[in-house]
Amino acid sequence: MHKPVIWSRIVIGTIAGGVIAAAAVAAQPAAKPAPTQAQAQGTGAAPPSSKVTYPQSPRSDVVDTIHGVKVADPYRWLEEYTDQTNTWIAEQNKVTQGYLDTIPERESIKARLTKVWNYERFGMPFKEGGKYFYSRNDGLQNQSVLLVAGSLDAEPRVLLDPNALSADGTVALAGTAVSEDGKYLAYGLADGGSDWNVWKVREVDTGKDLADEIRWVKFSGASWTKDGKGFFYSRYDEPKEGEALKSVNYYPKMHYHVVGQKQDQDKLVYHRPDQKEWGFYGGVTEDGRYLVMSVSKGTEQKNLVFVRDLKTHPLDALPTATDRKISVVEVRIKEQVGKLEAKGDVQDAESKALADSIAALRAERAELVKSQGNMAHGFVELLPEWEAEYGYVFNDGTTFYFQTNLEAPRNRVVAIDLTKPDKKDWKEIIAQSKEVLNGVSHVGGQLFANYLKDASTQIKNFDTGGKLLKEIKLPGLGSAGGFGGKSTDTETFYSFTSYTNPGAIYRYDVSTGTSTIFKQPKVEFTPADYETRQVFYKSKDGTQIPMFITHKKGITLDGTNPTLLYGYGGFNISLTPGFSPVTVPWLEMGGVYAVANLRGGGEYGHEWHQQGIKLKKQNVFDDFIAAAEWLIQNKYTQPRKLAIQGGSNGGLLVGACMVQRPDLFGAALPAVGVLDMIRFHKFTIGWAWASDYGNADADAAEFKALMAYSPYHNVKKGTCYPPTLITTADHDDRVYPAHSFKFAAALQEAQACENPVLIRIETRAGHGAGKPTAKRIEEAADIWGFLIKSLDIKKGS
Repeated sequence: MHKPVIWSRIVIGTIAGGVIAAAAVAAQPAAKPAPTQAQAQGTGAAPPSSKVTYPQSPRSDVVDTIHGVKVADPYRWLEEYTDQTNTWIAEQNKVTQGYLDTIPERESIKARLTKVWNYERFGMPFKEGGKYFYSRNDGLQNQSVLLVAGSLDAEPRVLLDPNALSADGTVALAGTAVSEDGKYLAYGLADGGSDWNVWKVREVDTGKDLADEIRWVKFSGASWTKDGKGFFYSRYDEPKEGEALKSVNYYPKMHYHVVGQKQDQDKLVYHRPDQKEWGFYGGVTEDGRYLVMSVSKGTEQKNLVFVRDLKTHPLDALPTATDRKISVVEVRIKEQVGKLEAKGDVQDAESKALADSIAALRAERAELVKSQGNMAHGFVELLPEWEAEYGYVFNDGTTFYFQTNLEAPRNRVVAIDLTKPDKKDWKEIIAQSKEVLNGVSHVGGQLFANYLKDASTQIKNFDTGGKLLKEIKLPGLGSAGGFGGKSTDTETFYSFTSYTNPGAIYRYDVSTGTSTIFKQPKVEFTPADYETRQVFYKSKDGTQIPMFITHKKGITLDGTNPTLLYGYGGFNISLTPGFSPVTVPWLEMGGVYAVANLRGGGEYGHEWHQQGIKLKKQNVFDDFIAAAEWLIQNKYTQPRKLAIQGGSNGGLLVGACMVQRPDLFGAALPAVGVLDMIRFHKFTIGWAWASDYGNADADAAEFKALMAYSPYHNVKKGTCYPPTLITTADHDDRVYPAHSFKFAAALQEAQACENPVLIRIETRAGHGAGKPTAKRIEEAADIWGFLIKSLDIKKGS
């Protein structure tokens, strides 16, 4: 494809713009009674603080009955943006800001953050139509600027500056795609942090926008046809008025947009009325011949692959008679599914008849597809079974190369000939190894494979037959990414970074195998004063868990160091080393920064992920708690000096652990967290996370497991919880902010000591992606200030 295709999944994502963005984005989630927290040295109790008077959070008598169990939800009213809720938000922010304003160190931290953040940084270059495109931020710009240049050493010009699109910097560039001839830039904009994008088209040479405007796009990029006349994208139907940030997202459709046409003229390329949870992500192959469509189902680590030959089945081709029959069957399935869903949990003869009818209709569809060569709606259903994950790498004519975890939990590369697609005819190109194959690209006739070894990057170079050519030497223990391009390119670019190394972007010569620095940031920070080590500790069940620990060189292990422990543990997402200016003040204050690579992530492949999902989700919390205990046992810190942080699925992690072990922590920072595990699937794209979490309504065993750790439902009145700063944003339509609202209300009502429970609700911001630099600095200063007070950090310690 014109650029490497990343098969999108609707994951929750790691927090970007909080204290750390430890993993790259984008799409994905038995408690014991909490002991009373002792107010004594060596426990998680914070130093005495002035008692906070919280806004009123009236309790309602809402109770649901799920699988015969009554589940109270006293703060259900906070799920709706009513006048009462808006007043509550304003009052909570006033209390929180009033508390933070009393911390004298906050302003000096903000000044230091502003200074260290003020460095020039660049994005990865890519090339189209003989032009180079890359992003640049001068340091404190709210949004990075997209540049274009005729050569690497030519002076670039500004192609798109998102900072000019809003006064407060809250309109962000959400995606770009340049036509192969370099004539057009398609670009997506996110307003106020929402996942909803508006796509536009700009002439590259003139910098002028055309009239094109594509709305209601979510979780989609754009892929141009080779002739540059238009691009493929996926969108949802327009939501009801006032429901855009809350309503559930089902039934996406893939369209083709012709430059110059209005959106209502766009060609509907593919949709499935019988599959409301399917997502479609399409990309055109580099030769322009094929449209490769990955079909996802939520965040499940499996997908289908359908391929359309644009030469034999052009977009203006009329549907076949069989296709028309298939469409009729799909609509009938949707009708029957709707009737069955309307019956809810009722199990009677009518329910059985509906289920039998749906099964028969699906079988009828399968036979119709088989009858025309495994094809439907112009697409060959090449990989039609939900059995594994497949990522398209490149094609050589009818031979398609895929990365897959089929019969390889740590991934491998196989070649599939479209004319002989049976598994017996597949050819293994790169076999599974001890390390996890994290991604593969094809550039200059060679394969570049990105491996994870204990959560650090290795890059290996293969020929297209799978022969290892060399391992590319990296600067050290850290994270590398990039290596994108085309089969005819003689160069590619990659980045490298670590916790203390701001890193650089390198140009790699494919023919000579040499790397040269393209851009290297200059940060007011001395990496040589700090060190990162990797340790392995045992979790509750004996599993070895890796953890990175970063701190000043020569610290004394006497149990007094303020320590921040960060984690995620979900959706096959790996936390790998990466530099963030946000962590610099913490390290300079003598803080220890630890990142635990928990189960549920992708650090060791499919099996590692599976050990931390659904009925095994408690393993993730046990891993994190064990990390805290290891840091204490090894004299890095003590409970009252130990804070925990995580965002999104990591917010769930922090919420569950602070509820299960409030005695273990001196402060808790759950950010944009999934905190109501009984109702998460009822908002926006939350239903898609059932592959990691399960579904309380659909399965009694999963309901029991979810109830056992759901942070909101396991808050116990009369418990002393650690000082807590919950962070969320009003435009978060990934993890609906009511999760944080309800958790805050429950904690404030239950708190049995003077430790503050505060919630910080950002305005005109979302889940994290695209958050303006100014807002990120403000939030980080608030968080560090909160920790200084909560952990009793002395200035200069």
